[in-house]
Amino acid sequence: MRATVAVIGAGNVGATLTQRLAERDLVDLALVDVVEGLAEGKALDLQQAGPVQGYDTRIVGGTDYALIDGAEVVVVTSGLARKPGMSRDDLVQANARIIAQVAEAVREHAPQAILVVVTNPLDAMTQLALQVTGWPRHRVVGMAGVLDTARYRSFLAAALGVSVASVQAHVLGGHGDTMVPLTGMTTVAGVPVAKLLPPDRLESIVQRTRDGGAEVVRLLKTGSAYYAPSAAAAQMVEAILLDRRVVLPAAAMLEGEYGLRGVVMGVPVKLGSQGILEVLEVELTEPERAAFLRSADAARELLRVMAG
Repeated sequence: MRATVAVIGAGNVGATLTQRLAERDLVDLALVDVVEGLAEGKALDLQQAGPVQGYDTRIVGGTDYALIDGAEVVVVTSGLARKPGMSRDDLVQANARIIAQVAEAVREHAPQAILVVVTNPLDAMTQLALQVTGWPRHRVVGMAGVLDTARYRSFLAAALGVSVASVQAHVLGGHGDTMVPLTGMTTVAGVPVAKLLPPDRLESIVQRTRDGGAEVVRLLKTGSAYYAPSAAAAQMVEAILLDRRVVLPAAAMLEGEYGLRGVVMGVPVKLGSQGILEVLEVELTEPERAAFLRSADAARELLRVMAG
């Protein structure tokens, strides 16, 4: 019997993630959503694509959390997207209620799982999942830095006319306006990006990265990004399943790293079969460190909002 990965939330991100994982043909999949018929219908549709795409992945869907029993990895994508007229505070508190319920169900049905949180506001929801499950930090990780870094690398590659594979970069900090692209560590085939782009052009790419999600929302007019977020989540899940021990930027609880404690922030982590195997500390410039600390302050403010 193959291992199972569970995806909670059958919206665009969750369903597309399920498709990406099915096509990898590594594990069986369980898709759960509170909306009657939604997860079951999408699971059935994906199952029927198997003969065409050449995968034997078994995919089940429904509203019953019993479907995730014994899952090795659980990815949480459920939650509300921000709507017109909804404040950030409204979104935090609404999604906090959802994530608290989901985390309790995961703790009950998949007590040995690694939990990957995708729901926004990402840093606060990851911290809430840690609190509700009571699990150690290595078993709860948030997906944000992989996505933010992918956007940053994509914009840089387009500006320089090179393959994205040639761009090495990390985006740390919170998932939002205060994220910190590490321009000093960004290279193209080993060449510092500052030698390839003028400062104003580089700064415009940094700002576009910070606004990456909002840009997609503005263009779509209804809904938000899901192709890139699902690809980022799939990369993290695969790193865990295959014990790749790859270093990726992800949201993790800090326990003294970077001089911070008790707050979830985007940092480089080594991901493997036990989840977060190590939090790596990279050398930050003084401006980067100041920006990182401001990002931590913003994350703490979200926690205060969530606490009511």
